[in-house]
Amino acid sequence: MNRREHFEQDGFVSVLSFCDTDELQTIESELDRFIAERVPVLPPENIFYEDKADPSTLKQIQRMHEHDDFFCDFFEGKPQRLAEELLGEVVVGKNLQYFNKPPTFGEATPPHQDGFYFMLKPCRALTMWMALDMVDEENGCMRYVRNSHTRGMRSHGRTETLGFSQGITDFGQSADTCEEVACPVQPGDLLAHHALTIHRADVNSSANRHRRALGFIFYGKSAEENVVAHTAYQQQLTREMTAKGKI
Repeated sequence: MNRREHFEQDGFVSVLSFCDTDELQTIESELDRFIAERVPVLPPENIFYEDKADPSTLKQIQRMHEHDDFFCDFFEGKPQRLAEELLGEVVVGKNLQYFNKPPTFGEATPPHQDGFYFMLKPCRALTMWMALDMVDEENGCMRYVRNSHTRGMRSHGRTETLGFSQGITDFGQSADTCEEVACPVQPGDLLAHHALTIHRADVNSSANRHRRALGFIFYGKSAEENVVAHTAYQQQLTREMTAKGKI
């Protein structure tokens, strides 16, 4: 099977060495520059910390492509072409994110479906996750429930996990446990999953290993977003995280 066939069948696909060593070195250098120069002046709702008073606990950066030419150009290049290949239609780039799950601070990511956040009809979208570090079961590799994208949207409820405010309320059914697949990756490997694919990640239980990645979100051109509902949800979430001192 080709990549699109794997994606359509399983709801996710792994692309090994999506970025080679030279590309990764450039990305690492540009990321260091972005964190040093851009992060201090970004809107606070675009930056999440485990502890706002401690810059080393930086957990997420949102919408990087809107604030930097390098990341905009990269976002609109290889990731966008792959998204169009997998979805089989023209796509709209919505978000380029940075993720880190630091040792000791790195919480488990609750089981969820990205489409619950996206509020699309039809739910034609995908998320990509490209590793910057070696990621395995010790420091919290991605876990997908194979074929879950074919079974519709599950019930979600609020969580206390920073950056993942919604989680599936009835996760743990037989199909969830029997079909779950752990996906360890090397730096430069990329995982892509459908917006309805259930996924989660365990806590970073390592002593000193970070778990950094870049994330890319693309909507299919055929998907219509409920902009009013999505904006209201984001505004409420920003208020809550501000009150908790997370942004």
